Order: sequence, then C-alpha cells, then structure tokens
Amino acid sequence: MALVASLVSAVSLAGGAVLVQAATPASLRVQVVDEAGLPVRDAVVELHGAKAAAGPIRFAWKMGMAQKNQQFTPGTLVVAKGSTVAFPNLDNVRHSVYSFSKPARFEIDLYGRDQTRSQSFPITGSVKLGCNIHDQMRGYIRVTDTPYAGKTDHNGYVTLSGMASGAAKLTVWHPQLRTPTGESKSAIAITGGAQSHKFKVAVR
Repeated sequence: MALVASLVSAVSLAGGAVLVQAATPASLRVQVVDEAGLPVRDAVVELHGAKAAAGPIRFAWKMGMAQKNQQFTPGTLVVAKGSTVAFPNLDNVRHSVYSFSKPARFEIDLYGRDQTRSQSFPITGSVKLGCNIHDQMRGYIRVTDTPYAGKTDHNGYVTLSGMASGAAKLTVWHPQLRTPTGESKSAIAITGGAQSHKFKVAVR
C-alpha cells in the first residue's frame, strides 16, 4: 500500500497564535468478493484520482519474485512503472523466466540455485510469467502508475491510504476475472478520513 502522506492544517487561536494540527489522511479499505460473496485473494486494487501523486512511487514490499518449491513466490507482485524486479532461484533445479504479455515480452535463460536474474518493467499492465522447464509454474506482475495500489489478503481486503479527496477510479485486476483484460473498474468518491468499499467481481 502507499505510504501515508503527511497532511497538516492551521487553526487560528486567540492572540494571533497558530496551532498546527495533523489532519486525518484519507484511507480506503476495499474488500473484493465474487458473485457468491466469497473473498477473492491476491486481487490487485488500484486507485487513480484526479490529482496525481508527486514524486517517485515506492511500495513497502520488495521488488522480487523468488522461485521456490517450483513456484513463483509471491504468485502476484505489484510494482511501480519502471521498477526492476529480481528473480532469485531458491530451488535445487534450474529455472527460466519468460513472458509473452504485451507490456513485457522477454525471456531469461536457465539459471541455477542461489543465482538471481532481473528484469525491468517500463510499461503499465499485467504480465504473466512462466518457466520453460516447469509448465505448472505461473506468476503475475501488475505494473502500475499509482502509489495507491496493493493486493488483497486471504479475506479479500486491502487498505489504501494517503490519497487526496475527490472523484477517483477504482480498478481491480485478477487473472481469473471474466473480462478480456482481467480488469473491472468503478467510479468512487474519496471523502477524507477512513471509508470502506465492497467490490464484487465475476471470476472463472
């Protein structure tokens, strides 16, 4: 999730003194559920407001996706546009990494245990990863241009914070969404303070 922005407000006091108080930042707790009301885990939630955030985008988690037990870990990773992602191999067998997705078409040749390769992601969108040797391995990287992004937990929740109030667009992405792009969008108003929103999606 995005780092909370530091917001302050000035309040005039008797005698002309000014007291600076910390304002409550806006936060949005989103729960993504399927048509039966069950939580959707590892759905990526992004919020785009009318006012773009200033400065580079930095997330709290590592820009890395390991290969462990013949799986990509984590299975879904959210990264900022322009990020470089590390792919350490923690298995005793060799792995490769490839993608045919439009935002990032690349192939990293086979490499062994305790070796790491990396790849940059300069274009926003969804990237599906695979390994040429192990067909069951699937990973997903969601490249975003907003700091207000994250993925849902096992209960379908994610909290975004630090955004400005106003009209915004909420996007949910998951590889099993029944849409051509795997995305579902909704308009939302950010009112300041803490608020919550339930987002229902259709999944395969």
